[in-house]
Amino acid sequence: MTSRPQPPLAERQPNLNAAAAATFLIFGINGLVFASWAARIPAVTEILHISSGQMGSLLLCVAVGSLIALPTAGLVVGRLGTGNTVRAGGLLAAVAGAGVALSLGAAAVPGTAISLFFLGIGIGLWDVSQNIEGADVEHRLGRTIMPQFHAAFSGGAFVGALVGAGLSTLGIGLPEHLLAITAVVAAATLIAPRYFLPHTPEQPPAAGEATPPRAASAWRDGRTLLIGVVVLGATLTEGAGNDWIAKASVDGLGAQQSTGALLFAVFVLAMTAMRFFGGRAIDVYGRVAVLRASMAAAAAGLAFFVFAGNIWLATAGAALWGVGAALAFPMGMSAAADDPRHAAARVSVVSTLGYIAFLAGPPLLGYLGDLTGIRLALLAIGVPILGALLLAGAARPLRASSAAAGDPALGSSPHPGGAPQ
Repeated sequence: MTSRPQPPLAERQPNLNAAAAATFLIFGINGLVFASWAARIPAVTEILHISSGQMGSLLLCVAVGSLIALPTAGLVVGRLGTGNTVRAGGLLAAVAGAGVALSLGAAAVPGTAISLFFLGIGIGLWDVSQNIEGADVEHRLGRTIMPQFHAAFSGGAFVGALVGAGLSTLGIGLPEHLLAITAVVAAATLIAPRYFLPHTPEQPPAAGEATPPRAASAWRDGRTLLIGVVVLGATLTEGAGNDWIAKASVDGLGAQQSTGALLFAVFVLAMTAMRFFGGRAIDVYGRVAVLRASMAAAAAGLAFFVFAGNIWLATAGAALWGVGAALAFPMGMSAAADDPRHAAARVSVVSTLGYIAFLAGPPLLGYLGDLTGIRLALLAIGVPILGALLLAGAARPLRASSAAAGDPALGSSPHPGGAPQ
Protein backbone atom coordinates (compact mmCIF):
# COMPACT_ATOMS: atom_id res chain seq x y z
CA MET A 1 0.00 0.00 0.00
CA THR A 2 1.43 3.40 -0.91
CA SER A 3 2.18 5.38 2.22
CA ARG A 4 0.77 8.87 2.61
CA PRO A 5 3.23 11.79 2.53
CA GLN A 6 4.22 12.69 6.09
CA PRO A 7 4.69 16.26 7.33
CA PRO A 8 8.05 17.20 8.88
CA LEU A 9 8.70 15.82 12.36
CA ALA A 10 8.38 19.28 13.91
CA GLU A 11 4.81 19.47 12.58
CA ARG A 12 3.89 15.91 13.51
CA GLN A 13 5.22 15.87 17.09
CA PRO A 14 2.70 18.30 18.65
CA ASN A 15 -0.14 16.22 17.21
CA LEU A 16 1.46 13.05 18.58
CA ASN A 17 1.91 14.63 22.01
CA ALA A 18 -1.72 15.79 21.99
CA ALA A 19 -2.86 12.30 20.98
CA ALA A 20 -0.82 10.78 23.82
CA ALA A 21 -2.30 13.23 26.34
CA ALA A 22 -5.86 12.60 25.11
CA THR A 23 -5.34 8.83 25.23
CA PHE A 24 -3.95 9.17 28.76
CA LEU A 25 -7.08 11.09 29.80
CA ILE A 26 -9.44 8.57 28.21
CA PHE A 27 -7.74 5.68 30.00
CA GLY A 28 -7.99 7.62 33.28
CA ILE A 29 -11.70 8.31 32.92
CA ASN A 30 -12.27 4.64 32.09
CA GLY A 31 -10.56 3.70 35.35
CA LEU A 32 -12.58 6.27 37.28
CA VAL A 33 -15.81 4.71 36.00
CA PHE A 34 -14.71 1.20 36.88
CA ALA A 35 -13.59 2.05 40.42
CA SER A 36 -16.64 4.17 41.13
CA TRP A 37 -18.59 0.94 40.72
CA ALA A 38 -16.09 -1.59 42.12
CA ALA A 39 -15.15 0.29 45.31
CA ARG A 40 -18.77 0.41 46.41
CA ILE A 41 -19.88 -3.13 45.59
CA PRO A 42 -20.52 -3.72 49.33
CA ALA A 43 -23.02 -0.85 49.18
CA VAL A 44 -24.75 -2.49 46.19
CA THR A 45 -25.24 -5.75 48.09
CA GLU A 46 -26.64 -3.76 51.02
CA ILE A 47 -29.00 -1.62 48.92
CA LEU A 48 -30.36 -4.59 46.97
CA HIS A 49 -30.21 -7.09 49.90
CA ILE A 50 -28.33 -9.72 47.87
CA SER A 51 -25.64 -12.34 48.60
CA SER A 52 -22.14 -12.64 47.10
CA GLY A 53 -23.45 -15.16 44.58
CA GLN A 54 -26.29 -12.86 43.55
CA MET A 55 -23.80 -10.01 43.28
CA GLY A 56 -21.79 -12.31 41.04
CA SER A 57 -24.83 -12.59 38.77
CA LEU A 58 -25.01 -8.82 38.47
CA LEU A 59 -21.30 -8.66 37.64
CA LEU A 60 -21.95 -11.32 35.01
CA CYS A 61 -24.36 -8.90 33.30
CA VAL A 62 -21.45 -6.52 32.75
CA ALA A 63 -19.34 -9.42 31.47
CA VAL A 64 -21.96 -10.57 28.97
CA GLY A 65 -22.40 -7.07 27.59
CA SER A 66 -18.67 -6.60 27.15
CA LEU A 67 -18.15 -10.04 25.63
CA ILE A 68 -20.81 -9.25 23.03
CA ALA A 69 -19.09 -5.98 22.14
CA LEU A 70 -15.43 -7.03 22.24
CA PRO A 71 -15.26 -9.45 19.26
CA THR A 72 -16.78 -6.84 16.95
CA ALA A 73 -14.93 -3.84 18.36
CA GLY A 74 -12.03 -4.19 15.93
CA LEU A 75 -14.45 -4.05 13.00
CA VAL A 76 -16.21 -1.02 14.50
CA VAL A 77 -12.88 0.77 14.93
CA GLY A 78 -11.98 -0.09 11.33
CA ARG A 79 -15.21 1.58 10.17
CA LEU A 80 -15.53 4.52 12.56
CA GLY A 81 -12.03 5.11 13.86
CA THR A 82 -10.81 5.04 17.44
CA GLY A 83 -12.17 8.50 18.31
CA ASN A 84 -15.74 7.88 17.22
CA THR A 85 -15.75 4.42 18.80
CA VAL A 86 -14.64 5.92 22.13
CA ARG A 87 -17.44 8.49 21.82
CA ALA A 88 -20.05 5.83 21.09
CA GLY A 89 -18.86 3.54 23.89
CA GLY A 90 -18.52 6.38 26.39
CA LEU A 91 -21.96 7.81 25.75
CA LEU A 92 -23.55 4.37 26.00
CA ALA A 93 -21.67 3.79 29.27
CA ALA A 94 -22.86 7.15 30.62
CA VAL A 95 -26.51 6.44 29.82
CA ALA A 96 -26.23 2.94 31.28
CA GLY A 97 -24.51 4.30 34.39
CA ALA A 98 -27.40 6.66 34.92
CA GLY A 99 -29.71 3.65 34.57
CA VAL A 100 -27.74 1.83 37.27
CA ALA A 101 -28.02 4.85 39.57
CA LEU A 102 -31.77 5.17 39.09
CA SER A 103 -32.29 1.43 39.52
CA LEU A 104 -30.31 1.40 42.76
CA GLY A 105 -32.32 4.39 43.95
CA ALA A 106 -35.44 2.29 43.45
CA ALA A 107 -33.74 -0.88 44.83
CA ALA A 108 -34.68 -2.60 41.56
CA VAL A 109 -32.53 -5.65 40.80
CA PRO A 110 -33.86 -6.21 37.21
CA GLY A 111 -33.26 -2.58 36.25
CA THR A 112 -29.76 -2.73 37.69
CA ALA A 113 -29.01 -5.93 35.76
CA ILE A 114 -30.24 -4.50 32.42
CA SER A 115 -28.32 -1.26 32.92
CA LEU A 116 -25.14 -3.17 33.79
CA PHE A 117 -25.50 -5.20 30.59
CA PHE A 118 -25.48 -2.04 28.46
CA LEU A 119 -22.70 -0.59 30.60
CA GLY A 120 -20.65 -3.65 29.63
CA ILE A 121 -21.27 -3.04 25.92
CA GLY A 122 -20.17 0.58 26.21
CA ILE A 123 -17.08 -0.26 28.23
CA GLY A 124 -16.12 -3.03 25.78
CA LEU A 125 -16.18 -0.73 22.74
CA TRP A 126 -14.40 2.01 24.68
CA ASP A 127 -11.68 -0.30 25.96
CA VAL A 128 -10.64 -1.86 22.65
CA SER A 129 -10.59 1.49 20.86
CA GLN A 130 -8.48 3.18 23.54
CA ASN A 131 -5.99 0.29 23.44
CA ILE A 132 -5.70 0.48 19.65
CA GLU A 133 -5.12 4.23 19.88
CA GLY A 134 -2.55 3.68 22.64
CA ALA A 135 -0.70 1.06 20.58
CA ASP A 136 -0.63 3.41 17.58
CA VAL A 137 0.83 6.21 19.71
CA GLU A 138 3.38 3.79 21.16
CA HIS A 139 4.51 2.65 17.71
CA ARG A 140 4.93 6.23 16.51
CA LEU A 141 6.80 7.32 19.62
CA GLY A 142 9.19 4.37 19.29
CA ARG A 143 9.32 3.53 23.00
CA THR A 144 7.27 1.61 25.54
CA ILE A 145 4.40 3.79 26.75
CA MET A 146 1.43 1.41 26.88
CA PRO A 147 1.98 0.64 30.60
CA GLN A 148 1.72 4.37 31.31
CA PHE A 149 -1.65 4.52 29.56
CA HIS A 150 -2.78 1.66 31.75
CA ALA A 151 -1.28 3.51 34.70
CA ALA A 152 -3.71 6.29 33.83
CA PHE A 153 -6.52 3.72 34.07
CA SER A 154 -5.20 2.61 37.45
CA GLY A 155 -4.72 6.23 38.55
CA GLY A 156 -8.31 7.01 37.62
CA ALA A 157 -9.36 3.90 39.51
CA PHE A 158 -7.34 5.01 42.54
CA VAL A 159 -9.08 8.38 42.53
CA GLY A 160 -12.42 6.63 42.10
CA ALA A 161 -11.66 4.30 45.01
CA LEU A 162 -10.71 7.20 47.29
CA VAL A 163 -13.83 9.13 46.29
CA GLY A 164 -15.90 6.01 46.93
CA ALA A 165 -14.34 5.53 50.36
CA GLY A 166 -14.86 9.19 51.23
CA LEU A 167 -18.48 9.30 50.09
CA SER A 168 -19.19 6.03 51.92
CA THR A 169 -17.75 7.55 55.12
CA LEU A 170 -19.86 10.68 54.63
CA GLY A 171 -22.97 8.60 54.04
CA ILE A 172 -23.55 9.90 50.50
CA GLY A 173 -25.58 7.41 48.49
CA LEU A 174 -24.21 5.39 45.60
CA PRO A 175 -26.95 6.53 43.15
CA GLU A 176 -25.96 10.20 43.58
CA HIS A 177 -22.29 9.22 43.23
CA LEU A 178 -22.88 7.37 39.96
CA LEU A 179 -24.97 10.16 38.43
CA ALA A 180 -22.12 12.63 38.95
CA ILE A 181 -19.66 10.20 37.36
CA THR A 182 -21.84 9.74 34.26
CA ALA A 183 -21.73 13.50 33.59
CA VAL A 184 -17.91 13.43 33.71
CA VAL A 185 -17.83 10.44 31.34
CA ALA A 186 -20.12 12.05 28.77
CA ALA A 187 -18.06 15.26 28.67
CA ALA A 188 -14.64 13.55 28.51
CA THR A 189 -15.50 10.99 25.84
CA LEU A 190 -17.04 13.63 23.60
CA ILE A 191 -14.14 16.10 23.81
CA ALA A 192 -10.86 14.19 24.26
CA PRO A 193 -11.01 11.98 21.11
CA ARG A 194 -10.83 15.03 18.85
CA TYR A 195 -7.07 14.99 19.61
CA PHE A 196 -6.58 11.34 18.65
CA LEU A 197 -4.36 10.44 15.70
CA PRO A 198 -6.20 10.70 12.35
CA HIS A 199 -8.01 7.55 11.36
CA THR A 200 -7.30 6.27 7.86
CA PRO A 201 -10.01 3.99 6.42
CA GLU A 202 -8.74 0.65 5.20
CA GLN A 203 -7.49 0.81 1.60
CA PRO A 204 -7.33 -2.04 -0.90
CA PRO A 205 -3.79 -3.47 -1.22
CA ALA A 206 -1.57 -2.37 -4.11
CA ALA A 207 -0.66 -4.78 -6.85
CA GLY A 208 1.53 -7.60 -5.54
CA GLU A 209 0.85 -6.69 -1.91
CA ALA A 210 -0.67 -9.19 0.51
CA THR A 211 -4.21 -8.55 1.60
CA PRO A 212 -4.36 -7.61 5.29
CA PRO A 213 -6.23 -10.27 7.25
CA ARG A 214 -9.76 -9.63 8.40
CA ALA A 215 -10.87 -9.98 11.99
CA ALA A 216 -11.94 -13.59 11.46
CA SER A 217 -8.44 -14.66 10.43
CA ALA A 218 -6.97 -13.08 13.57
CA TRP A 219 -8.87 -15.79 15.49
CA ARG A 220 -6.85 -18.38 13.54
CA ASP A 221 -3.46 -16.78 14.23
CA GLY A 222 -1.60 -19.06 16.67
CA ARG A 223 0.55 -16.37 18.28
CA THR A 224 -2.43 -14.08 18.81
CA LEU A 225 -4.41 -16.86 20.48
CA LEU A 226 -1.51 -17.78 22.78
CA ILE A 227 -1.10 -14.14 23.79
CA GLY A 228 -4.84 -14.09 24.47
CA VAL A 229 -4.58 -17.15 26.71
CA VAL A 230 -1.71 -15.54 28.65
CA VAL A 231 -3.70 -12.33 29.03
CA LEU A 232 -6.77 -14.36 30.04
CA GLY A 233 -4.88 -15.86 32.95
CA ALA A 234 -3.05 -12.67 33.86
CA THR A 235 -6.07 -10.37 33.80
CA LEU A 236 -8.11 -12.66 36.02
CA THR A 237 -5.83 -11.66 38.89
CA GLU A 238 -6.53 -7.97 38.14
CA GLY A 239 -10.26 -8.45 37.72
CA ALA A 240 -10.59 -10.50 40.89
CA GLY A 241 -8.70 -7.86 42.85
CA ASN A 242 -10.79 -5.04 41.43
CA ASP A 243 -14.12 -6.69 42.18
CA TRP A 244 -13.50 -8.57 45.41
CA ILE A 245 -10.74 -7.01 47.55
CA ALA A 246 -13.17 -4.56 49.17
CA LYS A 247 -15.81 -7.24 49.78
CA ALA A 248 -13.27 -9.85 50.98
CA SER A 249 -11.86 -7.34 53.46
CA VAL A 250 -15.30 -6.62 54.88
CA ASP A 251 -16.40 -10.27 55.05
CA GLY A 252 -13.09 -11.96 55.87
CA LEU A 253 -11.46 -9.45 58.21
CA GLY A 254 -14.51 -7.74 59.67
CA ALA A 255 -13.41 -4.38 58.26
CA GLN A 256 -15.72 -1.41 57.74
CA GLN A 257 -16.90 -0.66 54.20
CA SER A 258 -14.67 2.42 54.11
CA THR A 259 -11.66 0.30 55.15
CA GLY A 260 -12.45 -2.24 52.45
CA ALA A 261 -12.53 0.58 49.89
CA LEU A 262 -9.14 1.78 51.17
CA LEU A 263 -7.60 -1.69 50.72
CA PHE A 264 -8.92 -1.66 47.17
CA ALA A 265 -7.29 1.77 46.80
CA VAL A 266 -3.94 0.33 47.99
CA PHE A 267 -4.22 -2.43 45.37
CA VAL A 268 -4.95 0.13 42.65
CA LEU A 269 -2.22 2.52 43.82
CA ALA A 270 0.37 -0.29 43.64
CA MET A 271 -0.78 -1.11 40.10
CA THR A 272 -0.61 2.56 39.13
CA ALA A 273 2.94 3.04 40.41
CA MET A 274 4.17 -0.14 38.71
CA ARG A 275 2.58 0.86 35.42
CA PHE A 276 4.15 4.31 35.52
CA PHE A 277 7.65 2.99 36.17
CA GLY A 278 7.51 -0.51 34.70
CA GLY A 279 8.01 0.48 31.06
CA ARG A 280 11.75 0.85 31.60
CA ALA A 281 11.94 -2.68 33.01
CA ILE A 282 10.19 -4.02 29.91
CA ASP A 283 12.65 -2.22 27.61
CA VAL A 284 15.63 -3.56 29.59
CA TYR A 285 14.58 -7.12 30.44
CA GLY A 286 11.92 -7.85 27.81
CA ARG A 287 8.26 -8.74 27.99
CA VAL A 288 8.70 -12.41 28.83
CA ALA A 289 10.94 -11.94 31.87
CA VAL A 290 8.79 -9.10 33.23
CA LEU A 291 5.59 -11.04 32.65
CA ARG A 292 6.95 -14.07 34.53
CA ALA A 293 8.13 -11.91 37.44
CA SER A 294 4.73 -10.20 37.50
CA MET A 295 2.85 -13.46 37.79
CA ALA A 296 5.13 -14.65 40.60
CA ALA A 297 4.51 -11.41 42.52
CA ALA A 298 0.75 -11.68 41.95
CA ALA A 299 0.71 -15.22 43.35
CA ALA A 300 2.70 -14.18 46.43
CA GLY A 301 0.50 -11.13 47.06
CA LEU A 302 -2.67 -13.18 46.68
CA ALA A 303 -1.42 -15.68 49.29
CA PHE A 304 -0.51 -12.88 51.71
CA PHE A 305 -3.95 -11.29 51.34
CA VAL A 306 -5.93 -14.51 51.74
CA PHE A 307 -4.01 -15.89 54.72
CA ALA A 308 -3.35 -12.60 56.52
CA GLY A 309 -4.40 -12.60 60.15
CA ASN A 310 -4.80 -8.83 60.39
CA ILE A 311 -5.55 -5.79 58.28
CA TRP A 312 -1.89 -4.73 58.01
CA LEU A 313 -0.70 -8.01 56.48
CA ALA A 314 -3.72 -7.98 54.17
CA THR A 315 -2.77 -4.47 53.07
CA ALA A 316 0.79 -5.62 52.27
CA GLY A 317 -0.64 -8.54 50.32
CA ALA A 318 -2.99 -6.26 48.37
CA ALA A 319 -0.04 -4.02 47.45
CA LEU A 320 2.13 -6.91 46.21
CA TRP A 321 -0.87 -8.35 44.37
CA GLY A 322 -1.33 -5.00 42.62
CA VAL A 323 2.35 -4.86 41.64
CA GLY A 324 2.07 -8.31 40.07
CA ALA A 325 -1.17 -7.53 38.24
CA ALA A 326 0.06 -4.23 36.79
CA LEU A 327 1.91 -4.97 33.57
CA ALA A 328 0.37 -8.13 32.11
CA PHE A 329 -2.56 -6.54 30.28
CA PRO A 330 -0.61 -3.64 28.70
CA MET A 331 2.14 -6.05 27.60
CA GLY A 332 -0.51 -8.24 25.99
CA MET A 333 -1.94 -5.26 24.10
CA SER A 334 1.52 -4.25 22.87
CA ALA A 335 2.28 -7.82 21.80
CA ALA A 336 -0.99 -8.09 19.87
CA ALA A 337 -0.24 -4.79 18.10
CA ASP A 338 3.38 -5.60 17.12
CA ASP A 339 2.31 -5.49 13.47
CA PRO A 340 0.42 -2.18 13.07
CA ARG A 341 -1.39 -3.37 9.92
CA HIS A 342 -3.16 -6.12 11.88
CA ALA A 343 -3.42 -4.30 15.21
CA ALA A 344 -7.18 -3.64 15.28
CA ALA A 345 -8.17 -7.27 14.60
CA ARG A 346 -5.55 -8.80 16.90
CA VAL A 347 -6.11 -6.38 19.79
CA SER A 348 -9.82 -7.17 19.52
CA VAL A 349 -9.09 -10.92 19.78
CA VAL A 350 -6.70 -10.58 22.74
CA SER A 351 -9.05 -8.14 24.47
CA THR A 352 -11.93 -10.58 24.07
CA LEU A 353 -9.98 -13.49 25.53
CA GLY A 354 -8.57 -11.34 28.31
CA TYR A 355 -11.92 -9.91 29.26
CA ILE A 356 -13.46 -13.37 29.47
CA ALA A 357 -11.33 -13.66 32.60
CA PHE A 358 -11.40 -10.02 33.64
CA LEU A 359 -15.18 -9.76 33.55
CA ALA A 360 -16.58 -13.30 33.72
CA GLY A 361 -14.07 -14.71 36.23
CA PRO A 362 -14.98 -12.51 39.22
CA PRO A 363 -18.69 -13.40 39.06
CA LEU A 364 -17.76 -17.09 39.15
CA LEU A 365 -15.64 -16.35 42.21
CA GLY A 366 -18.76 -14.86 43.76
CA TYR A 367 -20.63 -18.13 43.32
CA LEU A 368 -17.70 -20.03 44.81
CA GLY A 369 -17.64 -17.49 47.63
CA ASP A 370 -21.15 -18.52 48.66
CA LEU A 371 -19.68 -21.95 49.44
CA THR A 372 -16.27 -21.08 50.91
CA GLY A 373 -16.36 -17.37 51.72
CA ILE A 374 -15.14 -14.87 49.15
CA ARG A 375 -11.68 -14.45 50.70
CA LEU A 376 -10.84 -18.16 50.46
CA ALA A 377 -12.46 -18.40 47.01
CA LEU A 378 -9.83 -16.01 45.66
CA LEU A 379 -7.25 -18.82 45.86
CA ALA A 380 -8.85 -20.31 42.74
CA ILE A 381 -7.13 -17.72 40.58
CA GLY A 382 -3.76 -19.30 41.41
CA VAL A 383 -4.29 -21.85 38.62
CA PRO A 384 -4.65 -19.36 35.73
CA ILE A 385 -1.78 -17.29 37.22
CA LEU A 386 0.44 -20.38 36.90
CA GLY A 387 -0.79 -20.94 33.35
CA ALA A 388 0.07 -17.36 32.37
CA LEU A 389 3.54 -17.80 33.88
CA LEU A 390 4.19 -20.99 31.90
CA LEU A 391 2.96 -19.56 28.56
CA ALA A 392 4.56 -16.11 28.92
CA GLY A 393 6.95 -16.81 26.02
CA ALA A 394 4.10 -16.22 23.57
CA ALA A 395 4.41 -12.46 24.21
CA ARG A 396 7.97 -12.37 22.80
CA PRO A 397 8.06 -9.58 20.17
CA LEU A 398 7.93 -10.23 16.44
CA ARG A 399 11.04 -9.76 14.35
CA ALA A 400 10.80 -6.51 12.45
CA SER A 401 11.03 -8.36 9.12
CA SER A 402 8.37 -10.86 10.16
CA ALA A 403 5.99 -8.12 11.21
CA ALA A 404 6.37 -6.43 7.86
CA ALA A 405 5.57 -9.70 6.12
CA GLY A 406 2.72 -10.60 8.45
CA ASP A 407 4.61 -13.69 9.60
CA PRO A 408 3.85 -14.84 13.16
CA ALA A 409 7.43 -16.02 13.74
CA LEU A 410 8.84 -15.11 17.10
CA GLY A 411 12.06 -13.37 17.99
CA SER A 412 13.59 -10.11 19.14
CA SER A 413 12.55 -6.79 17.67
CA PRO A 414 13.47 -3.13 17.76
CA HIS A 415 9.85 -2.38 18.55
CA PRO A 416 9.05 -0.99 22.02
CA GLY A 417 9.11 -3.77 24.55
CA GLY A 418 11.27 -5.76 22.18
CA ALA A 419 14.41 -6.33 24.19
CA PRO A 420 15.98 -9.71 23.46
CA GLN A 421 14.34 -12.40 25.55
